[in-house]
Amino acid sequence: MASGCASESGSLSYYSQSLAGHLDLMRRARPVADWLADAATPAPLRERLQLALQLRDFAVRELALPDNASYRRYADLGRPAVVWNVVAAPELSLTLKTWCYPLMGCVGYRGYFQRAAAEVEAGAQQAAGLEVSLYGVPAYSTLGWTNWLGGDPLLNTFVNGSESALARLMFHELAHQVVYAPGDTDFNESYATAVERLGLTRWQAHIGQYHVGQAIDDVAASQRLRDFRAITGRARRALQVLYDSTQPALQKRQRKAELLAAMRAEHAALKASPTGPWAGFKGYDSWFAQANNASLALQAAYDGLVPGFEQLFEQQGRDFSRFHAEVRRLADLPRAARRATLQANP
Repeated sequence: MASGCASESGSLSYYSQSLAGHLDLMRRARPVADWLADAATPAPLRERLQLALQLRDFAVRELALPDNASYRRYADLGRPAVVWNVVAAPELSLTLKTWCYPLMGCVGYRGYFQRAAAEVEAGAQQAAGLEVSLYGVPAYSTLGWTNWLGGDPLLNTFVNGSESALARLMFHELAHQVVYAPGDTDFNESYATAVERLGLTRWQAHIGQYHVGQAIDDVAASQRLRDFRAITGRARRALQVLYDSTQPALQKRQRKAELLAAMRAEHAALKASPTGPWAGFKGYDSWFAQANNASLALQAAYDGLVPGFEQLFEQQGRDFSRFHAEVRRLADLPRAARRATLQANP
């Protein structure tokens, strides 16, 4: 939440912390209308909540995303992340370790509501010889299962970002409520990433005009994200060729170090430019400094099948309802058949 499913995911203590953490989140959440009616609500938060409601209605009307209780309440958790995830991969592989859960199937991450607990899990995976990445998550989806309790709420962990970041996150998480293939992290995350990108493009066309500063910021952020995906994509492809080769392990380790160094140098060169969207931007520094097989494999889960989904969207006449229906059909196919369909798209 090496391939194969970890049996310890069924432990009572893990499920207890998951349930307690989620119930605490739900208790803190209040309807957005209440926050807007409260004179004590700070003006910046009021503006973000109003924007979130506009995005929520747009998601239903234009993106065929669920019209339910999710993202119509807000909670301030008093911390920077809602959960902390642990991902792990072998030293010479880009295959994520998986943990298995009822209903969700096996997934390539394991989440904790307390960072300290996530650090214990990360240490255990490192002790087992795996490369590990631990990161804070601003939001997660309950796949619509808790809408009867009030749904997934807006959180302080993500509402204060840029307009485009807020839109992407909401569209992404709502997409998980539309289609979810148990046990196929790459399919689920790439589909949701495609929805967020396609949805953001439509939202930006809908609003028409930006404030000048917001437009500049969004263009720069979008270019940095494209560059990040390009840099990491090249590194992943080169590493995969290396790991699939018959070279001895020692030579693989040496070449791996060279490829990671080249990836970091490419990022440093972009930052060194005195002008342009990078121009000293430090937002990706931590990621590149700590990059390993686990973080690269996780990135692939979110990006790897996106081109196939985007082509599928085009084939469905850029109609979101038809697109979601076709993705549901794919989700019902065996995993290999899903891959074959998506990878056959140019």
